[in-house]
Amino acid sequence: MAAAFIDTARISVRAGKGGNGAVAFHREKYVAAGGPDGGDGGAGGDVVLQVDDNMSTLMDFRYKRKYVAENGADGQGSRRNGRGGKALVIRVPRGTLVRDAESNEIIKDMSDGEPFVLCRGGRGGWGNAHFATPTRQVPRFAKAGLDGEAHDVVLELKLLADVGLIGFPNVGKSTLLSVVSKAQPKIANYHFTTLFPNLGVVYVNEETSFVLADIPGIIEGASEGAGLGHDFLRHVDRCRLLVHVVDVSGSEGRDPVADFDAINAELAQWSPELAGRAQIVVANKLDIMADESLLDALRAHVEPLGYPLFALSAASHTGTRELVQAIAEQLAELPPVTVYEATYVPKPPVIEADEPLDIVCEDGTWYVTGRWLERLMGNVNFSDYESRMFFDKTLRDNGVFAQLEEQGVRDGDTVDLYGLQFEYQR
Repeated sequence: MAAAFIDTARISVRAGKGGNGAVAFHREKYVAAGGPDGGDGGAGGDVVLQVDDNMSTLMDFRYKRKYVAENGADGQGSRRNGRGGKALVIRVPRGTLVRDAESNEIIKDMSDGEPFVLCRGGRGGWGNAHFATPTRQVPRFAKAGLDGEAHDVVLELKLLADVGLIGFPNVGKSTLLSVVSKAQPKIANYHFTTLFPNLGVVYVNEETSFVLADIPGIIEGASEGAGLGHDFLRHVDRCRLLVHVVDVSGSEGRDPVADFDAINAELAQWSPELAGRAQIVVANKLDIMADESLLDALRAHVEPLGYPLFALSAASHTGTRELVQAIAEQLAELPPVTVYEATYVPKPPVIEADEPLDIVCEDGTWYVTGRWLERLMGNVNFSDYESRMFFDKTLRDNGVFAQLEEQGVRDGDTVDLYGLQFEYQR
C-alpha cells in the first residue's frame, strides 16, 4: 500500500518562556554584606523552520500538531545566569508556504535554505543584582521572564519544479518522467496509478538541467474538487513551463482535442494566470497509434493557439531527446521559479490596560512594572521597527508617559520596563 501524500497541515507553535531572575545574596566567609548577586533568567528558545531536502511531504505533521520550544532556566546566586532555552527546529520540505491560520496570509515561503524564526523566545527576567543602588542596597525582588511568542499556522507544500507534466490519467506522464530522468515512479496500465507528485531531475548536458514534476491526473471538475487533481493543482503553481501530455493512440476511445481542452479549462478555473503559462503539447503513444487522423486533428487544434507539438512514444523512447532539448531552450527564456512574497502583517496584541502600574524611581532610573505591561512586552518583537512604533503608541495611549511626567521624570532619566531601558525624552 502506497504511503499517504500529505501536502497541507495546521500546527500550533509556541516559543519558550524566559527564565525568572533570581533573588540571592552573596554569602562567603570573612566577606561581610556581600550584597545581592542574583543572576538573570535565560531567554526562551525560538521556534525555527528549516528546509530539509530529504523530506517530500508534510507527513510528519499529520499526527503531531503542537510544537513548544524549551523554556529558559531561572537565574541563580553568585550572578549565575540561567541557561537559554534550546531552539526548536521544525524541518519542512523545500517549497513549503507558511500561512497565518486565521487570515491565510503568507508568512514565509520556505524555498531557500535559510532558517526562519517563526516565534521568538521570551526574554529572561533580571536578577536582583540589577536593582542594587546606593539607596536600595538590599533589593529583595527580581523580574519574571516573559512569555514566548505563539502562532497557529498552516503549512502548504507547493513543489519547486521548473516543468510540470499535466494531462489525464494513464496518458503516459509517469513513463515519460522515468525515461527522461532518473525518477522511478510506479507505472501500471490503470487509472490513477500516480497518487502523489513525483519529481525527477533531467540532465540535458553538463551545464544544463531542470526539475520535472509528474502531477497526478487532473480530470474534468478537478478545480471544484472532483478526483485527485484538485489535491495537486497547487503543485503546478510554481512551474515555469507546462508539458501537456495527450494520448493520441485511440486505444481507450478518447478524443485528444477534447482531452486537451478539458485540462486547460480546469487550469483556467483554478487560476487564469496558470492557464496562460507557457505550454508544450506532447502527443504520446505513437507506437500504438491506430488512427493518424487523431494526431492531425490535435496538431491542427493546438498549433494555431501558439503551442508547439511534439509527437513521440515515451514507452519506446522515440522523440524524447528532442522534447528535452526543446524544454531546455524554452526554460532559458522564461523567468525563474516563483517565490511568494510575504503578505502577513502581524496583528497588534489585545492588551487590557485597566490594571494599575507600579512606578518607582531609584537614583534617576524609573522602574515601571505591571501585569498588562509584562504581557504587552511578551508580544512585541523589538527587532522590528513597526512593532516598536506600536509599543511606543500603546504606552502613550495608555498614559504611561503621562504618569511618569506626573511623578517627576526628567529628560535624560533612564526608564526601565522589565529590563528594556531607554533615555526619556519629552
